[in-house]
Amino acid sequence: MTNDSLATDAPPSLPDALYARFDGVGGMRRMDGAAAAVPEAGFDWVHLRHGDEGAVAGLAALGLDEVVIHALTAQETRPRCTVHGNGVVLVLRGVNLNPGADPEDMISVRLWLEERRVIGVWLRPLYAVGDLLAAGGRGQGPLSPGDFVAKLALRLADRAEPAVAALNETVDDLETALDAGEGTHMRRRLSDTRRTAILLRRYMVPQRDALTTLEIEDLPWLGHSDRMRLREAAERVSRLGEELDAIRDRSQVVQDQIMDRRSEVMNRQMLLLSVVAAVFLPLGLLSGMLGMNVGGVPGANAPVAFWIVTALMAAIGLGLWAVFRWMGFRG
Repeated sequence: MTNDSLATDAPPSLPDALYARFDGVGGMRRMDGAAAAVPEAGFDWVHLRHGDEGAVAGLAALGLDEVVIHALTAQETRPRCTVHGNGVVLVLRGVNLNPGADPEDMISVRLWLEERRVIGVWLRPLYAVGDLLAAGGRGQGPLSPGDFVAKLALRLADRAEPAVAALNETVDDLETALDAGEGTHMRRRLSDTRRTAILLRRYMVPQRDALTTLEIEDLPWLGHSDRMRLREAAERVSRLGEELDAIRDRSQVVQDQIMDRRSEVMNRQMLLLSVVAAVFLPLGLLSGMLGMNVGGVPGANAPVAFWIVTALMAAIGLGLWAVFRWMGFRG
């Protein structure tokens, strides 16, 4: 269940090198360094900071080959799952909830998964990783590497839900404002909402595919319960992706309605200008002809000719206006 207070707690504090051992029944203990022996039950978790001088050397010392090291330390990553030998390279993304950051600036978590070991690399602190540490300290840690990934993915989804809910509320506000006739001045807010939804969805869909791929891979150390949890995590991520699709589509509908209203206002204004021009066109022609400085202009010497012409022009103008009203103009 999503906790609305998740986004308000303190940012996680991760050391440059984290070594922990899960006992397979929920407990966890910190270690000073990587264990030399493989645990008989549970698994080890090593989490290193990318950019630390000894990170690459530490990964090599853990027995990882160059392909895996490159995948864990790449500058740009997208969610993916790749089986390599007896292990799996898994890259996931989480919403950036660090103070002053944009949620759509998603943080990557890069993992190497084996039967008895999980090796991770972090570039920036991620709340979901802190959640796993806290759960292990309470005796509620993951039971296996597969359970580790499932719980991590579920926490990533939990952390993303408030951001998606905020986008939904923003679209709701925009739709309400549009119904009240106030939405024409919210294009910037609408554009930001659409951009955020698109960027979040960009990683949610491949993240679902990565979790689904891990679930169906023929890995002997993934048990039935692990696969069930991974399927649940993939469903949660898929639901978030569908909500982001809906937000994007609703934002597009609001944008179309705003543009339709602006077009309608502009069309009415152009129609009004066209009618005014059509009314005054014959009047301008008549006044221009009477104002020619040539002989023979009718009424040039009659004192009442001006008022007669004025009345005639007024009658013509009213007649043209009546014709436009009869043709359906209601400007």
